[in-house]
Amino acid sequence: MSADDPFGFETRGIREGIHRTGEKEHSEALFPTSSFVFDSAEEAAARFAGEAPGNIYSRFTNPTVRAFEERLASLEGGERGVAFASGMGAITATFLGLLNAGEHVVASNSLFGSTTGLLNNIFRRFGVTVTFVDPADPEAWSAAVTDATRLFFLETPSNPGMAVADIAELAERAHAADAWLVVDNCFCTPALQQPLALGADLVVHSATKYLDGQGRCIGGAVVGPEALAGDRIFPILRTAGITMSPFNAWVFLKGLETLSLRMERHCDNAERVAGFLAERLGAERVRFPGLANHPGHELAKRQQRRYGGLLAFDLPAGREDAFRFINALRIPSITANLGDAKSTVTHPASTTHARVSEAERQSGGITEGLVRISVGLESADDLVADLDQALQVLSS
Repeated sequence: MSADDPFGFETRGIREGIHRTGEKEHSEALFPTSSFVFDSAEEAAARFAGEAPGNIYSRFTNPTVRAFEERLASLEGGERGVAFASGMGAITATFLGLLNAGEHVVASNSLFGSTTGLLNNIFRRFGVTVTFVDPADPEAWSAAVTDATRLFFLETPSNPGMAVADIAELAERAHAADAWLVVDNCFCTPALQQPLALGADLVVHSATKYLDGQGRCIGGAVVGPEALAGDRIFPILRTAGITMSPFNAWVFLKGLETLSLRMERHCDNAERVAGFLAERLGAERVRFPGLANHPGHELAKRQQRRYGGLLAFDLPAGREDAFRFINALRIPSITANLGDAKSTVTHPASTTHARVSEAERQSGGITEGLVRISVGLESADDLVADLDQALQVLSS
């Protein structure tokens, strides 16, 4: 397919990135090889010099991985995709590709715990400083800017607080500060939200989540213009070797084929579950952008196609109630992963954000009673009934 083909999202999710071999296979080919051969020493020299296109070594050139990169880039509306071994690998490569020692990042105070730890514990050692701000307060982002600021980084909706940030507004503010805006689009996927179209410079993904959709493989990706994703991020992959497995790329290709359908069902089920929890617990305790009382509801309605499959809610007695509730559930798996066909449940304060300081947890709204549910593809009736019986355990 070419960039000029007028095909829709679902068609590109199935057909983009296909380069059939001479065997004329229908499913995308899998290339489990570490290296590639050259017809001559001259050809090898030209490829290594960047003077001729073609595969060199699977650390940074593999046809199956490239097919995934092309398909995801098409769905996100970007010129170039670069795949990595994990979502955190993609984020690490983004920071390495964009930042120098002495520069400054403004970041959401409601991020995945490992991203916060990466900025606080690793990049600070190399002279990169960070200021964490409320993702939903654009003025706070501008107020945090210094002469050294080069990057704004956020997730929207955030993990696990479900705060919604205004991508277009923050893109304007980042660019006014001569900084880039990078958006982690893991929760929405391009099926629900396309940050590049709203002004973001780069999009990052944990392909492990919804892009796979069945919890099978680890992977990540960065998508954006060639001048950033190609010229600044790809060289990190080539040299540092944060490499996606060809097999994992093949699995993600299959996941992208059904992404649009799966996200519709995730959204349907999450709306049903959120509505039930709002009735039982009170809407003020449920964090889901699809609820009218959510502070980011109107913004999410504008910049997302639907509200996603993630939600969180607060239980009043803190960790004790949260653990009792989680242990009483029969359907959701107790695991920190999300975006799976299987519903999953976790207690962020003791798992995904356990290594984040108490102060940082509080600023991100991660209470001891907070429970996060990734609503899967099971029967919505069964999920609601299971939640109901678990809540009854708390009241018994």
